[in-house]
Amino acid sequence: MHISVLLEESIKYLNLKEDSIVLDMTLGYGGHSSEILKRIKRGYLFAFDQDVDAISASELKLSKIANNYEIINSNFVNSKQELSKRNIKKVNAILFDLGVSSPQLDTTDRGFSFHSDAKLDMRMDQTNKLSAYEVVNNYSYEQLVDIFYKYGEEKYSSSIAKKIITYRINKEIYSTNELVEIIKSSVPEKYKRDKHPARKVFQAIRIEVNNELEVFEKALIDSLDLLEIGGRVCVITFHSLEDKICKQVFRDYSSIDENLSKLPIIPEVYKPKYKIIGQVIPSSDELNANNRARSAKLRVIERIKE
Repeated sequence: MHISVLLEESIKYLNLKEDSIVLDMTLGYGGHSSEILKRIKRGYLFAFDQDVDAISASELKLSKIANNYEIINSNFVNSKQELSKRNIKKVNAILFDLGVSSPQLDTTDRGFSFHSDAKLDMRMDQTNKLSAYEVVNNYSYEQLVDIFYKYGEEKYSSSIAKKIITYRINKEIYSTNELVEIIKSSVPEKYKRDKHPARKVFQAIRIEVNNELEVFEKALIDSLDLLEIGGRVCVITFHSLEDKICKQVFRDYSSIDENLSKLPIIPEVYKPKYKIIGQVIPSSDELNANNRARSAKLRVIERIKE
């Protein structure tokens, strides 16, 4: 079962009105979208997802609440173009919830989880040609080290990559369990006791397969441009790389150019168009109820001028 993380907090900070036009960039299984829809009786919701399983489940859920929404089967990096096709230039609220949804992790054959055996896959969009199988079996030693270190912050990137290269000389690496065993055999015993040793490598491969960080940064910058004055973007991140991108973009767009900041009076044209509202982490109650909330963080920014 999927429990939406930071649900109450994100809905509160979106600052919704009855007639708000809202973008849910990450529909998933409809937890946030359901709550948004209940609050925008005269507004409209556009929700993006590239996972057809998630779309089917959410369509069922949202249709029981209202009909003032459209689910767009596309990567959120295409949000500007998709809204333009529908003659929508500006919106009042935008939500990103960047976590992998529980059903994706729990559906064994999607290959996202290191806890169950499946074919290596990890594609959010199942029409995507690149899967975890191609990454693990075809990437060079240097490429594997790079993605494990860059996207997983894995300190044993080199030894894990070496072991993968050695293993696949004799046999292709087909399943999640095979990969987990290779990772376990590549790291010290103490490392295995602290946390699951495959966690960071699986995260890194998933990010690579779905090009998550580049896509997120572009979509986040586009989303700021789509905001009406008074509109807000809320972003829920689950690891430090996403959070670092979000923090940097928000800072860049809400700061005065340092070359101008020492002027006694800053001309209106050079003042930032956005202000940071704040950041929130899950309460202890939420952490106790939902282990998957442990690394979540919500950041919020508002447009204050054209």
